[in-house]
Amino acid sequence: MKDLFFDAVVIGGGAAGMAAALELDAAGLSCAVIEREEQLGGILTQCIHNGFGLIEFNEELSGPEFAERIEEKLQGTNIRSFTSTTVMELDAGSENKVLFCYSALWGVLRLSCNAIVLAMGCRERNRGNIRIPGDRPAGVYTAGLAQRLVNIEGYVPGKDIVIIGSGDIGLIMARRMSWVGCKVHAVVEILPYPSGLTRNIVQCLNDFDIPLYLSHLTTNIIGRDRVEGVEITPLENGALMSDKAFTIPCDTILLSVGLVPENELSRMAGVELNPMTNGPLVDSMLMTNVPGIFACGNVLHVHDLVDYVVEESRRAGKYAAQWLKGRRPVREVRVKAGANVRYLAPVRVDVQADNKLYMRTLIVKNDAVLEVRVNNRVVKSIRKNHIQPSEMIQLQLSPKDLESVLSAPDPVVEVSIN
Repeated sequence: MKDLFFDAVVIGGGAAGMAAALELDAAGLSCAVIEREEQLGGILTQCIHNGFGLIEFNEELSGPEFAERIEEKLQGTNIRSFTSTTVMELDAGSENKVLFCYSALWGVLRLSCNAIVLAMGCRERNRGNIRIPGDRPAGVYTAGLAQRLVNIEGYVPGKDIVIIGSGDIGLIMARRMSWVGCKVHAVVEILPYPSGLTRNIVQCLNDFDIPLYLSHLTTNIIGRDRVEGVEITPLENGALMSDKAFTIPCDTILLSVGLVPENELSRMAGVELNPMTNGPLVDSMLMTNVPGIFACGNVLHVHDLVDYVVEESRRAGKYAAQWLKGRRPVREVRVKAGANVRYLAPVRVDVQADNKLYMRTLIVKNDAVLEVRVNNRVVKSIRKNHIQPSEMIQLQLSPKDLESVLSAPDPVVEVSIN
């Protein structure tokens, strides 16, 4: 067993982990990145489509190009990267945190550190999570697995495709499967609005004349040995209209029904999770309830753009470095989600610092108004031309915005959308 010590260890070598590690290194701290795959980059390595980097690099890149740009910045730093390495145990019970890692390349590692940044990303929900009736035939894949098969392994999983769920990976795979000569018969969404970005609806469905069935439930997967079709039933006012059910013949089903943050290690460390996001609850420094453990990127909450992942993860790395050097928030207050807000991250703000909050709405609306209240008094109001649940909303709160907190008894900051 190899014993190594670092000021901080970042778990996850995707865009989030690399961005956080760069900030720690820039602060003069020793840092290691642990990545279970054979290379850094995370999910970006299989996302060969463009659309990445418009904010971060002011140009349009593919996923591998985006990851390479971030990874290039690691060159010349003191960051140690341990690829093909999996964290199996995490002991955060003391100031000196210990991680036990197993690797075909490095053997057994015991890494000690004073801070940990969680950047493990997320995984796809599968058929078991949504309980679609039917047998268990071959031909049912998550959209991300199909993406890897086509883009990395060079396999086409089927020819006649139905995609269940309108998440961004599913929309992108609708286009990708069309490009390789498959027939995508439909995208089926249980909600009355799409789950993916508007640009992906236009570029991946409308441009290829692929039907999108909103307010439709998948009620049966047909086929015993191989998928033969899928039964779709409309929803009207939340009720199944069984008499209007129809079947779409197909040999392959791709599931794009949401993402779940990878927080098994977080639970092992005693990190408290937000039931709305399945990610850690973090304070104004993106630190969890366990001192010295920070979280960022999709393990914290599922982002819509990797550019925002990198921005948030830079802040996590910067905050972790500041915490290691003794900085603590002067005064924090709780932030809670009000009307039409699904969640907020972080859940606490520092009244004497600039804060950035991310959130998702529960409604689709034009000309919406975002309001920030302190003890029911509006302190900030922002008009939004359009909001929808698939697109994250950012909110900046300055010390001036929060100055009324200083004189308020038991202050609570509430964010709502009207």
